[in-house]
Amino acid sequence: MGTSIIESIKEHKQQPNLKFRLKETAERFTDILFYTLFDAETPVEENMKKLEDTFEELVDLACWDVEKPCAKLWDNYIKKLPYILELLNLDAKAFVEDDPAALSKEEVYLCYPGFYAIAIYRLAHELYAVGFPLVPRLMTEYAHRLTGVDINPGAEIGKSFFIDHATGIVIGETAVIKDHVRIYQGVTLGALYVAKNLQNTKRHPTIEKNVTIYANATILGGNTVIGENSIIGGNVWLTKSIPANSIVSHTPDIKIKTVTNE
Repeated sequence: MGTSIIESIKEHKQQPNLKFRLKETAERFTDILFYTLFDAETPVEENMKKLEDTFEELVDLACWDVEKPCAKLWDNYIKKLPYILELLNLDAKAFVEDDPAALSKEEVYLCYPGFYAIAIYRLAHELYAVGFPLVPRLMTEYAHRLTGVDINPGAEIGKSFFIDHATGIVIGETAVIKDHVRIYQGVTLGALYVAKNLQNTKRHPTIEKNVTIYANATILGGNTVIGENSIIGGNVWLTKSIPANSIVSHTPDIKIKTVTNE
C-alpha cells in the first residue's frame, strides 16, 4: 500500500475524538446495568463495582472537557436506580395486564422487545437529563438495533408504559407521554417538519394519560396534544390536537372489483 494512500486517509479522518471503543463500552455498560437490575443470578454488590469501573471508562472516552464534570455524576445516578427499577416493574405489570399473550412478568422481562426498549430508555434518560454526552444516545441506539424500537433518550415517559409487538416504533426527543399509555407496532411520534433551527424547541407531540395508539398511526408536531382517554386507530395520520375521550379512526376506501365471465 502506497504511503500517499495512508497519508490521504489520515488527512481525511476529521474526527480526532471519534473512538469506536466508546460505542462498545456503552453497550457493555448497558448489558451490565440490565443484568444487575433483573437477573436473579447476578450479584448486585459485585456488579455495582463493575458498573462504576465501566462508567469511569465512559467518562474518559466521552467527556472531552479536561475538567470532566461528568465524573461527578456516578453517585447521583446510582441513587436513582431503585426508582428506575420501580418504574420498570410498573411497566412490566402493564404488559401482563394489557397483553393477553403475556403469561407472566418473567416472560415480559425475557421475551418482550418493547419492554427491553423501555428499560434501556429509562436507564439512558437519567444520563441524558444531566447532559452526559453521547452515551445516552448510544444506549438507546443499542436497544434500537436489538428491538426495532427507536426511543430518543430525551423523551419524557410516564408510568406504566406498554409497547406491544414493538417493531418500527419511533418516539422523538421532545415527545411527552403521560401515565398508562399503550402503543402498538409502527407508531411514530415525530416532528411536523425538520429544520436545524428547531433544535431547542418542542417538535414532537404530547400524549396525555390513558391513551391507546394502534398500529402504524403517525402523530406529528410539538403543539399536537392527544387528550386523555383517547383511542387512535391504526394508520391514522394526525398533525393537530384532539380533545380528551376522542376516538380517531382511518376509514379505508373499499371498492369491489367487477369480474366479467367470458
